[in-house]
Amino acid sequence: MGAPKYVLLSYDRQADFGGEEGYEETWAWCEDAEDLFADPSPPLREVYGLLGCAPEGQLSEALTRRRAGGPVPLGSLTLEILDRTGTAVGEWHLEATRLLGDRPCARDLTLRDVTIEATAPDHNPYDHPRRPPLSPGYRLLGAHRTPHGTCRDLARVSEVADEPMEPPLRLLGCSPQGALRTALDAGEEDLGHAKVLRVDTSGRPLQTAAEGELRAWIPSARGPGLVDLTLDLWSERPPIAAGAVWELWAEGRPTEPNLWARCDHGGRKFWLRTALDNHEHGGHDRPPGTTYHLDGRHITDLPGFFCALGEAVNGPGGYFGWDLDALDDCLTGHWGATPPLRLVWHDSDVARRGLALTPQTARRAPDFEELLAFLTEGHRVHVQLA
Repeated sequence: MGAPKYVLLSYDRQADFGGEEGYEETWAWCEDAEDLFADPSPPLREVYGLLGCAPEGQLSEALTRRRAGGPVPLGSLTLEILDRTGTAVGEWHLEATRLLGDRPCARDLTLRDVTIEATAPDHNPYDHPRRPPLSPGYRLLGAHRTPHGTCRDLARVSEVADEPMEPPLRLLGCSPQGALRTALDAGEEDLGHAKVLRVDTSGRPLQTAAEGELRAWIPSARGPGLVDLTLDLWSERPPIAAGAVWELWAEGRPTEPNLWARCDHGGRKFWLRTALDNHEHGGHDRPPGTTYHLDGRHITDLPGFFCALGEAVNGPGGYFGWDLDALDDCLTGHWGATPPLRLVWHDSDVARRGLALTPQTARRAPDFEELLAFLTEGHRVHVQLA
């Protein structure tokens, strides 16, 4: 058997749901995996009708442009849910909105029914905005909450397509042990729940890869006594970028700085997840007033900033936040540094160019100046640009 990349553990899912740790026993060491990685499917785009609109601002201007040509991009669109008094009681969001057309409203010819195409993000609390009784409808807001007018109702025009079937996960060249070996020898078919972990070359668990139902096995072509196992997953698959990140962590936590710079944007985001999962909790913070040196040569996006910051504070492969909320938490202490602290940001011009604004998105990333303001205003971080 070759060096294993994965370890399969038994997983008592019911115990885990009950608030207790699921019982884990090593079931197999596995050489490789097939059909493990998959990027999330792009958000489904749907066609909506904004019924009974009184458009204003950018929406009114877009309607004029639409009548002279093709679809008009609107960017983000927020539907502010109104109660019977016209007070906002909630919000529902659409992203990457495009105006497709409009027509007179059948119930009120002074209003318009507007047709749009958009993506409803996962952070919406419901599949459809819920209006309270006697609500007059919704207040429409664009990027930066600019007024777009009002509408009385929202209708979904197109149906959501069925999600494609995903293949099962296959673990290849597995050496079964313990209860799994006993079950296979007895010919049992109900093998139970299992968890797959990626391991480094020493066999130390690096990160959870997947969880699912172990439902089948066959003898493996990789050697006598080995089997190939099939799991139906209930967890999300690691993104394709995870494979490259795990190879960079194959010997364990990196000892060389800036290995994350070899990753693309998606790989850097997954690097941060891996760094968090391998962060050693319970260590001591450096004292207040400590100076940290941020290597800015490779900070071309926001995940790159957090990869570099984690290494500045906690060394290669270190973690110190992956977004502003997580950074705010780290700056309260117990993550390696205690404010007030001094951050010397070398080659900061790279980030000044790379952390550019992305227009017309509902939740855009902060630009360079906003990131500096976040660090220095209220967080007791003195930043020296070098």
